[in-house]
Amino acid sequence: MKTSKIQNSRWELAQLSVFGSTQIHLRNPYIIACWSIAFPGYGHLLLSKYLRGFALVIWELFINQKTQLNLAMVYSFIGEIDMAKEVLDVRYMHLYIPVYLFAIWDSYRTTVDLNKIYHLSGKKTDTLKTQKINPFEINYLDKRNPATAVMWAMSIPSTGQLYIHRIAGAFFTLVMAVVLVHYSQFFAGIHYLLLGDSAKSTSVLDKQWLLYIPSFYLFTIYDTYINTVENNKLYELEQRNYLKANYQPKSFKVKKGKKVI
Repeated sequence: MKTSKIQNSRWELAQLSVFGSTQIHLRNPYIIACWSIAFPGYGHLLLSKYLRGFALVIWELFINQKTQLNLAMVYSFIGEIDMAKEVLDVRYMHLYIPVYLFAIWDSYRTTVDLNKIYHLSGKKTDTLKTQKINPFEINYLDKRNPATAVMWAMSIPSTGQLYIHRIAGAFFTLVMAVVLVHYSQFFAGIHYLLLGDSAKSTSVLDKQWLLYIPSFYLFTIYDTYINTVENNKLYELEQRNYLKANYQPKSFKVKKGKKVI
């Protein structure tokens, strides 16, 4: 009995805190790597590796601004190669490339390792506390609607994460949204576009900052959706394990096809 208890608690599957719900679940390593390609740090944030993810996101913003990479990409897209070469600061490119490749490789490697831990955990939730209370916040394990979470994430980045109680991610997302919208002049561009002045709308936009927004916006939606779905799965798993351990008779057998389990 003592040995069984040690085996069950060796790998922790999930944890609740007042800042959010963190869990290990199966992920596709290629999808995580693709998010790291889109923006270094996003793959790690999907894995709930916040310190490493936040550091890589901040590094990407810093080094991208120094190299003016986004602006060079814009000029490349419209065929102005000479302008792209002129704005690109090659002094920092050798700093950018190794960290960029590391973010992709490390997010892929970490996903593979976490998937192994998920299988080794045996889907045990006996160490999981389903409620966390302190004087400032309350968090509890329950089911939430993925469609509602996506709707809020599409309206204002960070509100979807607040809906599923991911406080750290929501705070960082909100700060990022304000910074990107402010420096890109995104809403000013939308304002003039609605007035029919497309020339002024284009001129006020800062292309270097604007190019961050698509990947950032889509990431917040994806992150909110996938974590809502996985939180719901965790809730169902915890409920199933609890009911099985406390209410199901030991003699109860489940018949699956011709096999009794």
